[in-house]
Amino acid sequence: MGRRRRHGRDLTGIVLLDKPVGVGSTEVLQRVKNLFQARKAGHTGSLDRLASGLLPLCFGEATKISGFLLEADKRYRSTFRLGVVTSTGDAEGEVLEERPPPQLDREAILEVLSEFTGEIDQVPPMHSAIKHQGQRLYKLAHQGLTVEREPRRVTIHRLELLGHGEGWLRVEVDCSKGTYIRTLAEDVGKRIGCGASVETLHRLGAGPFDAEDMVPLSELEARAEKGLACLDEVLLPIESAVAHWPGVSLPEGVAYYLRRGQPVLVPHAPTQGWVRIFTGGDRFVGVGEVLDDGRVAPRRLMSAG
Repeated sequence: MGRRRRHGRDLTGIVLLDKPVGVGSTEVLQRVKNLFQARKAGHTGSLDRLASGLLPLCFGEATKISGFLLEADKRYRSTFRLGVVTSTGDAEGEVLEERPPPQLDREAILEVLSEFTGEIDQVPPMHSAIKHQGQRLYKLAHQGLTVEREPRRVTIHRLELLGHGEGWLRVEVDCSKGTYIRTLAEDVGKRIGCGASVETLHRLGAGPFDAEDMVPLSELEARAEKGLACLDEVLLPIESAVAHWPGVSLPEGVAYYLRRGQPVLVPHAPTQGWVRIFTGGDRFVGVGEVLDDGRVAPRRLMSAG
């Protein structure tokens, strides 16, 4: 039998999509992949259908470092509906309980929010993609099942109150990977004494990327009508995903050994952590990690060519 023919363009780069409300991350990824006629694509952490905002999409070689964006800190803006508890923790779920929220002044709200900054434990929601005995929790939830979930330690770097009114409060959250804003809303609601759920959720940042550079789906569709060249103008280079890391430059002779999986000695390299690796001045080779002996070990390398 002959080799199966692969369809699509060998496209490499990153698109910072402004995901619209009402569509799932996988669904919108497929739509954008089709617009670009790309052979290979992946997203970097799901946003709920209710949520909007920054969803980095990686094409081709960029999928090799999508995991670093999954691990990166995130930033969100959200409105919590006080007094409304739902099955999913957000406005898409069935209302399970409604209670009149108490009258709270700004100082009282700030005091509550201060209890949820720093390292905290969260119990993941049943409507999440975490696996339990090989099955996604949301699939079990759709069957009406509830299972015990172990708390997970996450970090809330910043929890800022943007505004509040009768039955609602709006916050901005800087947090570590794995933080569930729905769970944060529920926990804040419990602490206030009336319960709460997420009414709106918008992602503003992921790793080095922020909302300023997002591209709406409608713009991508409009560009696609003008041709692929116009569409490709919004692609960011792979290394932009790790732009906040220090960079090291290797002579081509040294890069030869790195590409074969060997750690190499790099003069004036950082003494620890992750680095971007270049050769020939500005050609991105991949990412590496500084070992205890000072050598740089390859971790994710781009295909040569």
